[in-house]
Amino acid sequence: MAERPVFLPADDERHLVKEVFLQLHWHSGFAQIQKEKNIRELHTSASAAGLGPLLEISTKSERVAGRHLSAFHLKVKTESGELIPLECAFQGSKVFEHGGPFLDLYKKDVRDAKRDSRLKESGRLISFQFEGSTFPLEPKTLFYDWLYVNSIYEHREWLERLNHYAGFTDIEFNPYRSINCQARSIALFLTLQKRSLLDEAIRSPEHFQHLLSRFDYRPQLRVDHEVQKALFTSEPTQESSITRVRKHA
Repeated sequence: MAERPVFLPADDERHLVKEVFLQLHWHSGFAQIQKEKNIRELHTSASAAGLGPLLEISTKSERVAGRHLSAFHLKVKTESGELIPLECAFQGSKVFEHGGPFLDLYKKDVRDAKRDSRLKESGRLISFQFEGSTFPLEPKTLFYDWLYVNSIYEHREWLERLNHYAGFTDIEFNPYRSINCQARSIALFLTLQKRSLLDEAIRSPEHFQHLLSRFDYRPQLRVDHEVQKALFTSEPTQESSITRVRKHA
C-alpha cells in the first residue's frame, strides 16, 4: 500500500488548494504500464471517496492535456522573449551558499539539468534568483508555483475547460520525498482563475507572494524534517519577502 495526494481547487474562501491523501495498492517498477496501473488505482480510491473525475498531470497521463501540462513539457517565457523549459528554469535559478544561480542550466536538456552535480555540491540552498528577483524558501513551493502559473497563463481561456475535473493527480510525485508538484500548481491556477485573481497573481513576484500569504497558502508536506533539510538544507525561521536583484552594467 502507498499514500498519494489528490489536489483540488479550493471551494472555500479561506484556502486556495485542498489536498486529500488517499491509500492505494502500489505497483512497483518504472515501466509505463506500472505507472498507468498506479494512476488507475489512485483514481479508483478517489472515486470511492467521492472525488472525480480526475486528471493526471504528468508525462504518464492518458490524456493529451495532462501530458502537455507536465513541467517537463512547459516552457517559461523570459522578459527578453526567450523560452526556457520550466524544469531548467527551476533548477538553474537555485542559489546555494557556495554557488548559483547556474544560468547555463537554462539551455540544458531537462534531465541533464536535474542531474547536474553542482546542485548537490554547493551547500545549503538559500533562495532562487530569476529575472531580477530573489525568491525566498517560504512558502516552500512559491518559486515553482510562480514559474508554473506564468508558463500556462497565456492559455488561460483554453484551460477553463479543465473546470469540469474535480481534482488533479501526479503519480510521479512522492509526498515523502518531494515538495513541489505540478498537480498542486494547476489546482492553484484554476482557483485563482475562478476567483478572478489570476491577473493580480501574475503582475509581479511580489504580488504573487502577497496573494498566497493572504490565504496562508502552505502546502501539506509528508516529508519529515531530515528529508526537508536534504531538499532545502535551510529552514528559515520566518518568511521573507521577494527582493529585486541589482543588475550591474
